[in-house]
Amino acid sequence: MFGRERVRIAANLPYNIGTALLVKWLTAPDFFWGSLTLMFQREVAERVVAPPGSKAYGRLSVLAGWRTRAKILFDVSPRAFTPPPKVTSSVLRVEPLPLPVAAADLHDLECVTEAAFGQRRKMLRQSLKAMLSEDAIRAAGIDPTRRAETLSIEEFAALARARGAR
Repeated sequence: MFGRERVRIAANLPYNIGTALLVKWLTAPDFFWGSLTLMFQREVAERVVAPPGSKAYGRLSVLAGWRTRAKILFDVSPRAFTPPPKVTSSVLRVEPLPLPVAAADLHDLECVTEAAFGQRRKMLRQSLKAMLSEDAIRAAGIDPTRRAETLSIEEFAALARARGAR
């Protein structure tokens, strides 16, 4: 932070580093930024704002939704650029929440989401077996036969707390 104000970032990031940069900003222990207004490929922006159960829902959706509110503001046609890219772009606004939507340790949440979405089509009992037993998943209030894309952010936070408690 500069003084008492958090910075506001507005950027048209290169598409090849945009997602990595966003993840770095979302997983920083403390946000130095007050808002992010960023342009991404439409597909990436949809992954950031995707709800549970949707095709685009994934690790990026959980990390963004846990501590921020994200919204697609508008699309930008490929014709707006020279040379035109082969994809539509979207401008995304991300603002920090006062508190995360559910209690969890950030590191544990990152580990759980990475494992769960790393083997997306597998049941949680398989994708999380290196870090949580079936009993621990059940104790978190989650059926171990579910798949990652069906869990809410609050359920991922419960799994992160279970991981932290072991």
